[in-house]
Amino acid sequence: MTEAPPIDAIADETAYAEAVQLAADAAAAYYGDGTSSLDDDAYDRLVRGIAAYEKAHPDHVLEASPTGKVAGVVGDVPHTVPMLSLDNVFGPEELAGWTASLERRLGRPVTAWSVEPKLDGLAIAARYRDGRLVQLVTRGDGSAGEDVSHAIGTIVGLPGRLADPVTVELRGEVMMTARQFEEACAKRQAHDGTTFANPRSAAAGTLRAQDRPYVCELTFFGYGALPLPDDTSDLATRLREWPHSRVMDWVAGQGVQTTAGTAVAGIVATSVEQVQQRVEEIAAARPELPFGIDGIVIKADDAADQAQAGFGSRAPRWAIAYKLPAVQKITKLLGVEWNTGRTGVIAPRAVLEPVELDGSVVTYATLHNPSDIKRRGLMLGDSVVVYKAGDVIPRVESPVVHLRTGDEQPIVFPEVCPTCGGEIDASQERWRCVRGRTCRAIASIRYAVGRDQLDVEGLADNRIQQMLDAGLIADFGDLFFLTREQLLGLERMGEVSTGNLLTAIDRARTRPLSRVFCALGVRGTGRSMSRRIARHFGSMEAIRAADAEEFQKVDGIGPEKAPVIVAELAELSDLVDKLVRAGVNMVEPGVAAVAGDEGGTTTAAPGGDEPGALPLTGMTVVVTGAMSGQLAALSRNQMNELVEQAGGRASSSVSAKTSLVVAGENAGSKRAKAESLGVRIVSPEEFAEMVAQLLPGRR
Repeated sequence: MTEAPPIDAIADETAYAEAVQLAADAAAAYYGDGTSSLDDDAYDRLVRGIAAYEKAHPDHVLEASPTGKVAGVVGDVPHTVPMLSLDNVFGPEELAGWTASLERRLGRPVTAWSVEPKLDGLAIAARYRDGRLVQLVTRGDGSAGEDVSHAIGTIVGLPGRLADPVTVELRGEVMMTARQFEEACAKRQAHDGTTFANPRSAAAGTLRAQDRPYVCELTFFGYGALPLPDDTSDLATRLREWPHSRVMDWVAGQGVQTTAGTAVAGIVATSVEQVQQRVEEIAAARPELPFGIDGIVIKADDAADQAQAGFGSRAPRWAIAYKLPAVQKITKLLGVEWNTGRTGVIAPRAVLEPVELDGSVVTYATLHNPSDIKRRGLMLGDSVVVYKAGDVIPRVESPVVHLRTGDEQPIVFPEVCPTCGGEIDASQERWRCVRGRTCRAIASIRYAVGRDQLDVEGLADNRIQQMLDAGLIADFGDLFFLTREQLLGLERMGEVSTGNLLTAIDRARTRPLSRVFCALGVRGTGRSMSRRIARHFGSMEAIRAADAEEFQKVDGIGPEKAPVIVAELAELSDLVDKLVRAGVNMVEPGVAAVAGDEGGTTTAAPGGDEPGALPLTGMTVVVTGAMSGQLAALSRNQMNELVEQAGGRASSSVSAKTSLVVAGENAGSKRAKAESLGVRIVSPEEFAEMVAQLLPGRR
């Protein structure tokens, strides 16, 4: 067993705010698509450091702090009962301390302990009505999650019907086995030439995907069952009174997969010694399992013990997660590569002597930044500990100092930008090229002209590079000033290709503000956040005039992210000015920006009774199934944009607050739920008539 990961010490309030933002970003990525800039151990250290700082400075605690709350992507489907996280212990001593604390709380010994593997997947709630699976909801923030019912039928171990016609909610973990992950990567490779990063991110992306041309299989393991809060049936009473182990026997009897048939099946233990023995058995079996686990869950098995112990704000007091150490190995640090990212950040990457780690050969690992290298005391030629927690990107943890031979050499930090040779701004931990985005202009331009931003067809990397080399462009704003003569002067640019490109660029001038803003590539924003910003402010002028306080009024932007966005926009001022001069659209359809009381900005969308009101003003709209007719060529992202341009709010799940469901072919569970709630349903053709003036070719 391992000791608890060390605490990342936090020196002051500024460092604390940065740590909170880092934790929030890492958690959002982890629960969103399964990826994260931090591995499990690094995240645990960071959170423990945050908690230690907050204990010493209770008046500095920020609302976004990860302590005392459940991390996850917030959805709009309320949970029947809060779906909480678990607190962690990291070794036998901490486990013994927790069990003793629980028994002191009860005033007596715990009746029995349940010991189960902690599966490395995504927690979901599966809702059955009269024995039929009707809805799947992610954990979200513990209070509400996302509706992912479109995944029904693709998850092994989660039957469409239970053995008995009962109404109940099952809770469990959705994941990919090693076989499923391999098959998913093969399908993605055949589709677009890429693969998934790891099983968890593959499962997260697959669970949320609605318009992929291929289907990937998932696996479910149940870990609990609960009745509806107001259910007074005999089954509901039994589920509330049965021990956890008895509940799990019932779940398995309904045809739902549990870990009972695996090498790490849950057991009931009557002593802490037996608990620890089972922990060690599960840890030993971990390398041979066909699915990932990252710990062991220990619970008070008896329902009366659980009820007496109660709940905290983010976790039950009667259960704990015993975290297993990250899989790690020792290899050689052969070199350090320095690369400049799209926004000008200069990042080091460790070049390693190849080592097999968690089933894959690792030759590179993250080093984060120069300060990280100095803190760890790394040298070229060092034997280093490399590990992956939960199959995330490999990380160099530390040098094995006692293995040094004397031949190790200092790591040389770059004195100029490794990409352009320009000056480096080393005033912060994350070094940046002073040229910022200009340094990696090709990456910035490629992103800006992408399908979900300005959508300029015909601009491949080689064409962008050709224009940069010829001095025709320095950023994507220069594209709008290109002339026919300039393009014809380029190699392999004829009359037809030149005309097509100029037409595509001209179309890009008319994109909605949300896409233009997204094209800027402001750190901390993406497609959905760009739409929210555009809908809130209405115009680029209003966005540029806003301060950090005003940005915090946008859903999803907190006190840590807002100043970063303001600073980024200041850096991009010249580029935005250029876009304005080029006649690029700088307003969001259906949103009017007006001056606030103190020079700030507010937004006013046309009301339903005003002249010229947009057709979906005030409506929450869900799009599901395959579109047809005039909408057949639109992606799901384009459909969501169309909804918002028409004055509505695009949502991914159906609820009582939904105003309209656009149901195409194979609409499935979302259509069924809309019918049960009495929500208005229209076909793609009917919807096209509603928003006819906003469709391509009609504007």
